[in-house]
Amino acid sequence: MVTDNPAFEARQLIRGAASASLATQAAGQPFVSLVTPAAAPDLTVLLLLSSLSEHTRQLQAEPRCALLFQGVAAEANPQTTPRVTLTGLAAPVPAGEAQPLKARFLARHPYAALYADFGDFALWRVTPGSAQLVGGFARAVRLRREALLPDAAVVATLAAAEAGIIDHVNADHAGAMAEIAAGLPGGGPKGGESGPWRLAAVDPDGAWLAQEERVLRLNFSAPVVDAGGVRDELIRAIRAVRPA
Repeated sequence: MVTDNPAFEARQLIRGAASASLATQAAGQPFVSLVTPAAAPDLTVLLLLSSLSEHTRQLQAEPRCALLFQGVAAEANPQTTPRVTLTGLAAPVPAGEAQPLKARFLARHPYAALYADFGDFALWRVTPGSAQLVGGFARAVRLRREALLPDAAVVATLAAAEAGIIDHVNADHAGAMAEIAAGLPGGGPKGGESGPWRLAAVDPDGAWLAQEERVLRLNFSAPVVDAGGVRDELIRAIRAVRPA
């Protein structure tokens, strides 16, 4: 997705990534591992990490880290892959704050419910610092934290409205969710899947649709500022897949 808003473009890549590369270090030796991130509405990156993993032990000793999020290459040349490198500080989520953030993580990775409550797993968060967006070959933009993050007031407004939006859409517009899902990458029918598509989560840059363990990202055409903006983007999405 190429836009004239690099921060929005970077957030779309971060929010849409099913996996990312996590860079940590021990005694100056870099280490890279695969993780499954979920971005909270404010762009805090949530990670469900096992205490048995090398990267977890390294983050406990040194919280400074980086994450590489990748999109899909536009051509055969891998250098055309859009990507974002995000620096940040990692920390375990305190028990008193974990429940709503774990729900957000599981909305993105529902299969993780099988092990999310195991004793060696804990929810971590990476507080974003700066980022570099490479939108394709020879197209790089550095983004300061204040330019990258969504507006805090918008995040709060949508957080207050999210439950109502989800309840209304799933109760009254389940058919529309199925139509939108069918038009998204990976949204076609698959063997063994059943049940309706539902709206699972909303943020300023898009929404998540879920059917059992299948989760699809609906990117908005532009950042929204309130529930009305979410409604407009859902209407745009349904019009895009329906015959004129």
